[in-house]
Amino acid sequence: MSIFEIIMLVCFGAAWPFALRKSWRSRQNGGKSLGFLVIVLIGYLSGVTHKVLHSRDPVTFLYALNAAMVAADIVLYYRNRRLMRHHG
Repeated sequence: MSIFEIIMLVCFGAAWPFALRKSWRSRQNGGKSLGFLVIVLIGYLSGVTHKVLHSRDPVTFLYALNAAMVAADIVLYYRNRRLMRHHG
């Protein structure tokens, strides 16, 4: 477990609640890229996989938490896309 890995995950993770709130409230996908979200999710899931297979430590939780927030943003992306088609 590295303090730098923890700092990186906390810093990256700090942005997701704001993105989720914006996605939820705006009901739009302006500025969102599904491709980007999927790539980031794959990255976090790869981090979880590495930790589970090779380096079990508490940092695994941070990878999983960030992955869950990105997955939630992907769900909101599809919700917002459906809302925009229905109202637009």
